[in-house]
Amino acid sequence: MADQLDAVDITSLNALAAGTNKKTPRIVAAGLGGKLMGTKSLVNVTAEQLASDSKTFYEKDEAERKKWSKQQHISDKPWTLSNWHEHINWLNFALVVAIPAFGMWSAYTAPPQLKTVALALVLYCFSGISITAGYHRLYSHKAYDAHWAPRAFFAFFGAGAVQGSIKWWGHSHRVHHRYTDTNRDPYDARQGFWYSHMGWMLTKANPKNRARADISDLTSDPIVVFQHRHYLMVMLAAAVGLPTLVAGLGWGDFYGGFVYAGILKYFFIQQVTFCVNSLAHWIGTQPFDDRRTPRDHVLTAFVTFGEGYHNFHHEFPSDYRNALKWYQYDPTKLTILALSKLGLAWNLKTFSQNAIEQGLFQQQQKKLNKMKAQLNWGAEVSQLPVWDMAHFNEIAKKEGLLIISGIVHNVKNFIKEHPGGQALVRASLGKDATKAFNGHVYAHSNAAHNLLATMRVAVIKDTEVNGNTFDLQEEMLAKKETTSMLQNYMRRVPAVIQWGIGVGFFLGWPHVVIGYSNRAHNVPKLNAAYL
Repeated sequence: MADQLDAVDITSLNALAAGTNKKTPRIVAAGLGGKLMGTKSLVNVTAEQLASDSKTFYEKDEAERKKWSKQQHISDKPWTLSNWHEHINWLNFALVVAIPAFGMWSAYTAPPQLKTVALALVLYCFSGISITAGYHRLYSHKAYDAHWAPRAFFAFFGAGAVQGSIKWWGHSHRVHHRYTDTNRDPYDARQGFWYSHMGWMLTKANPKNRARADISDLTSDPIVVFQHRHYLMVMLAAAVGLPTLVAGLGWGDFYGGFVYAGILKYFFIQQVTFCVNSLAHWIGTQPFDDRRTPRDHVLTAFVTFGEGYHNFHHEFPSDYRNALKWYQYDPTKLTILALSKLGLAWNLKTFSQNAIEQGLFQQQQKKLNKMKAQLNWGAEVSQLPVWDMAHFNEIAKKEGLLIISGIVHNVKNFIKEHPGGQALVRASLGKDATKAFNGHVYAHSNAAHNLLATMRVAVIKDTEVNGNTFDLQEEMLAKKETTSMLQNYMRRVPAVIQWGIGVGFFLGWPHVVIGYSNRAHNVPKLNAAYL
């Protein structure tokens, strides 16, 4: 049909999301630097390669996944004494475990100087903020734009955290957000705390789970390009070179600068970042969404430079904030805000308060619905059998039945427990007690209406049925109160004046009649529309 709506091409959209349709150049880091950053497996295809190959990267990835689904990768094999070494990513093991272990041993043998400890704390903060405000919120999520100076600062001191280049880190993090809690999530929290904390780095990943994300904005950023191309040298300079020289030339503590402000500093920053992948998916609340593992917790926020409100972050990833309240700990947010005040950051992105409140409301509603489903609210009116009045009259008094709002209720077992006594209930058996129950004798509480709903057994044919008896009671009480007000007022007006008011309305002279009545009998003025 000519007017038929075309469906979206899923393959094309996946290619767009992965950035595999972009004809952007590679960023190649030579030698160990290239291997360190996984350059060959994570770069975008060049224009020449794209032209010479009829398949898109997305399709090639699918083919590779099918290949490895048939072949057994080392990650699919159980750990044994003969193959355990094949499971381990030895380069990452050296950077994350072996070198920090050497640093701890060195710290044990060489006590630090106070100045060196102070330097380590300063560089710790520099590297931590560079990861959270730079690698994460600026480069991975584009939560704001920044001047080249803070971008270069983040690139240098972020490299000092020894967590990879901006390009590698940003790609992995975008994949994480795209495939959270799936096999293609690099640090899948479903595989356990320690896997999401460090295990994913220390073991070899299965190629069939490889995924891509669009990083064309990163590969076109000159600072990102420079840092990735020269990552090994930048990392060594920022991680250990700078602290060693500052401590050594400043107060003669070369070794302390190397160990405390270098190795141990980057080790603790690594652990802080790893906590976002593990702790932030493990402890805390889920005020916005509980379909996935991210959680909010103040402890995680204190540990991770304010990245602990992770449930919010996964719902609103491009918001430059992680914490919404003034008292919530988020030094990264304050850093970005300070940069904006200095003119070094702009276009700070925030989601509308309406969108945030919607998320909170929907999650609260979801929790309430779960609680509601666990309670006995009585049979649904639509599911009840339909009786005629003859059948009801035949068995009502014997079975302890009465009618309220067109619904038959079995109160036989409740008669003795009725707070108002047995007589009121027994007098209503076999009858319609709608008015009596809804305020004409006693205005029952919401709890009484809930209890009544659990006693439903049938509905009466050809009657007006209302399962929400509490709202019906409120309507009846409101009408009763209005009627009572009018009756009380009319008692104050002599019969002759009542007759005059009636005639006045009939003739269309309410203002004349009311004015005369007020002057003659000194009664309050009433709006004719109210009467």
